[in-house]
Amino acid sequence: MLVLPHVLSWTGLFQVLFAVGVGLGAVLAVLTTRLLLQHAWYTNRLSCFSKPHTSSWLLGHLGQMQNTEEGLLQVDELVQTYKHSCCWFLGPFYHLVRVFHPDYVKPLLLASANITVKDELIYGHLRPWLGQSLLLSNGETWSRKRRLLTPAFHFDILRNYVAKFNSSTNTLHVKWRHMVAEGTTNMEMFHHITLMTLDSLLKCAFSYDSNCQQSSSDYVSAIVELSDLIMDRRMRMLHHWDWIYWKTSQGKRFKEALSIVHRFTRDVVEKRRASISLETDSNAAPKRKKDFVDIILLSKDEDGQGLTDEEIQAEANTFMFAGHDTTASAICWTLYNLAYHDHYQEKCREEVVELMQGRETHEIEWEDLSNLPFTTMCIRESLRLHAPVQAVTRTYTQDVELPGDRTVPKGAICLVSIYGTHHNPDVWTNPNEYNPLRFDPANKGGLASHAFIPFSSGPRNCIGQKFALAELRVVVALTLLRFRLSPGVNPKLSSSSGGVRRLPQLVLRVEGGLWLQVEPLTLEESHNE
Repeated sequence: MLVLPHVLSWTGLFQVLFAVGVGLGAVLAVLTTRLLLQHAWYTNRLSCFSKPHTSSWLLGHLGQMQNTEEGLLQVDELVQTYKHSCCWFLGPFYHLVRVFHPDYVKPLLLASANITVKDELIYGHLRPWLGQSLLLSNGETWSRKRRLLTPAFHFDILRNYVAKFNSSTNTLHVKWRHMVAEGTTNMEMFHHITLMTLDSLLKCAFSYDSNCQQSSSDYVSAIVELSDLIMDRRMRMLHHWDWIYWKTSQGKRFKEALSIVHRFTRDVVEKRRASISLETDSNAAPKRKKDFVDIILLSKDEDGQGLTDEEIQAEANTFMFAGHDTTASAICWTLYNLAYHDHYQEKCREEVVELMQGRETHEIEWEDLSNLPFTTMCIRESLRLHAPVQAVTRTYTQDVELPGDRTVPKGAICLVSIYGTHHNPDVWTNPNEYNPLRFDPANKGGLASHAFIPFSSGPRNCIGQKFALAELRVVVALTLLRFRLSPGVNPKLSSSSGGVRRLPQLVLRVEGGLWLQVEPLTLEESHNE
């Protein structure tokens, strides 16, 4: 009974606070010591890699990575200086190996999926949105999901999506013709193309006609905002800790947008499962072709088990996230490169016009995709020069051997620089030049297997790459058939966008937008080009 009065006295309160302070100080000292010992261990293990100059052993290269044009030029300098790889430290927190040569990329990307882990530095911020989806899961969970999702990207399924690609592209082109008729020929590509790819994906994933190219959509706006907020969070070190981030205004905006996206996906999946059950019970024939959600709802593993509603929602959210921005970026940069290389643009147009000869309707069909060889070469060269995703990261649960007696220790983050590999002068002649003939089958004999990796490679490559390439060919072919493209002008700069400043965010964009001049072509003009 005498303890309570003592604790409530000033002396007792001071003693309690002192004890708490000592305890917290001890915990902090232990954590700091552990962090510094780990930093020293990685510093020693990564000494086999060249290390760019740092002003501090403790801070390393913290603050030196930039998501700007200068950041990409910095990568060019690293490639010129170190040729294949270097180590990189973000304070004592993150220890990276950066690789940018096919010989070093190959063993990392081809490593067994059983030892490959998606790191939290790059991918952790996606987890609230995408859950334990294929993109973020590891080990046996990943293997099972990969098996269950693979049928959704089979050629027979992709064939059905081509009509949806045509439909969304037609909507875009009608909008462009209206804008030109009203006097607007100078257009920012990312705005228009991103809405078009979202429109297309909503049709392919959910059989949902959002009309988002002509009017606003809460769901589409929420997806765009989530992508922007994830990039913003990645660049603020303090926001990497959840207990700080969720209290910020950005964290609150993220939760609001997330609730819109998750509610939409949840409603679609629940209604679709009920619909499929009803069709199964009544033996009724499906009223439409299967979309992405239908296929993964019906997919079963070797034990007859399917994905739960929560897992399906995560995969549908990932399909929308991973599919719209990357494909939009690839389309925009392809149109940009062709606008600045008119002779290649004309050759592509001639190829498409010849393909359309004798047809009543000018739409691209599944069988046409293999009959656009030069257009495909131009697309691949754009994917090399302006890859939508600049790098992928991995960690490994065991050491990985690289050439030159170098070893990546388990737990270190491997940053595979797609940009650096695609711009490495030891791999590509004149790497900053746009030259589609690199991808002429006659010229590809001496190319290293991992010199061109826009969709990553190995067991954890992009499962949707055939989907993306199909949409790319449809959109590019129809656009060149109907429009002539030329360099545009950024209205805020009043100058040609030839000197664009690249902006590497979740995908490669352009500071101030990517502006092109759009000139409609009549059928006769297309034939006479």
